[in-house]
Amino acid sequence: QVQLVESGGGLVQAGGSLRVSCVASGSMFGIKTMGWYRQAPGKQRDLVASITTGGRTTYADSVKGRFTISRDNGKNTVSLQMDSLKPEDTAVYYCWVQDGDYNPLATYDFWGQGIQVTVSS
Repeated sequence: QVQLVESGGGLVQAGGSLRVSCVASGSMFGIKTMGWYRQAPGKQRDLVASITTGGRTTYADSVKGRFTISRDNGKNTVSLQMDSLKPEDTAVYYCWVQDGDYNPLATYDFWGQGIQVTVSS
């Protein structure tokens, strides 16, 4: 079982910056993709950014050019640097990790508890 602990987040004015980080621990076979989702009140949870073990990144169109995802494979951490924040970025941000097993096609999703990011106008 993988445990995820998130940190960072908080309240910032529009145009400001925040950073959220996540540390994975516990029984892990081999972490594959790591990333961040977010969920605003009354909306579905959507992918914000992801990064593979090799460093390939994917971003939601709404955050391209403003957010940067990074990871440290040796420390099993993933971070999201959020710049030029907008009020519409306000949401609970969830760390997401995919673990595997001896079957190379197998993936197992794990989630953090979520961390609030609030951007005031």
